[in-house]
Amino acid sequence: MGWMLIIISIFVVWVASLCKIFSSHSKPTFLNDGPAFHRRNVLLVVAHPDDESMFFSPTISYLTSRGHNLYLLCLSVGNADGMGSIRKDELYLACAVHKVQLQRVKVLDHPDLQDGFGKVWNHDLLAKIIEEEVYSHGIDVLITFDSYGVSGHCNHGDVHYGVRKFLHDSSPRNIEAWELVSINILLKYSGPLDIWLSTLDSTRHPKGVMHCLLNEHPRKSFLAMAQHSSQWVWFRKLFVSFSSYTYVNTLRKIK
Repeated sequence: MGWMLIIISIFVVWVASLCKIFSSHSKPTFLNDGPAFHRRNVLLVVAHPDDESMFFSPTISYLTSRGHNLYLLCLSVGNADGMGSIRKDELYLACAVHKVQLQRVKVLDHPDLQDGFGKVWNHDLLAKIIEEEVYSHGIDVLITFDSYGVSGHCNHGDVHYGVRKFLHDSSPRNIEAWELVSINILLKYSGPLDIWLSTLDSTRHPKGVMHCLLNEHPRKSFLAMAQHSSQWVWFRKLFVSFSSYTYVNTLRKIK
């Protein structure tokens, strides 16, 4: 009887969490500090095709729905299994679902930036590439992984440190940089339940340091991830269904 009550309670909270997502919208405070809307040029920097849909969907949805100019830089084609060209094409299909303009999507296949655990990426090289993109498109906001990189993948962490290297060495003074906050494994697989804790946690920090973005279109996230058909195996489907990153992103300002 006790287990039944626990299961019913979890189900009720799960449904309530989904209702909150579908019935409410993220308050437009992220990148909207002034009284008038100012369109920003935002560069999302990821390591592999499918990172954008698996981890950053709420952020992409927020930015595109509010009219910001979103650019995507993917630093590899994800060729660890020899499917780099396929995965590159899948990324463009997913970006079309996300309503990201394809001319603003760039995927690299650099010999020194190959996908794989144990493949160390040079932070100086990453900083140089990011610098070129920032100045080419007049970028004033950068978004990427934090140092753990959600899943602990070394390439994700290297992207973070590449962004930090750029910020330290040569970034314009007025540029903002934000990192996607990694969470513990229990919250990571709590699905929409995490929106309550993430929202509460963001309010505990000084204003403007953290933002909690709810995914207003979670169905679009599933459709975008489904475009990565080479990766759309059963455990990836479960991950997307139960991952809190499908429903909420917490962004923290990089100092």
